Amino acid sequence: QVQLVESGGGLVQPGGSLRLSCAASGYIFNMGWYRQAPGKQRELVAAMAADGTRNYADSVKGRFIISRDNAKNSMYLQMNSLKPEDTAVYYCNKVRATESDYWGQGTQVTVSS
Repeated sequence: QVQLVESGGGLVQPGGSLRLSCAASGYIFNMGWYRQAPGKQRELVAAMAADGTRNYADSVKGRFIISRDNAKNSMYLQMNSLKPEDTAVYYCNKVRATESDYWGQGTQVTVSS
């Protein structure tokens, strides 16, 4: 199975920016960024297909930008205009991943003043 390592999280003030990175041990055609806030289900917030098509959840549209470097099996999430409600653990994985699939450790993003 493909191993996934997320990084780049941290503590940021509202309105700030962070750039998350995902390193995969192999190629994944359709990849996405997920997040899980305390007490909530994991949700897909951004996805990018192999052909470059991008999709975003309404809650992050216009603020987050997903990108990938296929040569490096890497994916990124540029997060701008961060809000407290963006606080969560962020994960990368294939699109339509389920809880029974392999997940990395994730990276914590905390938006607070």
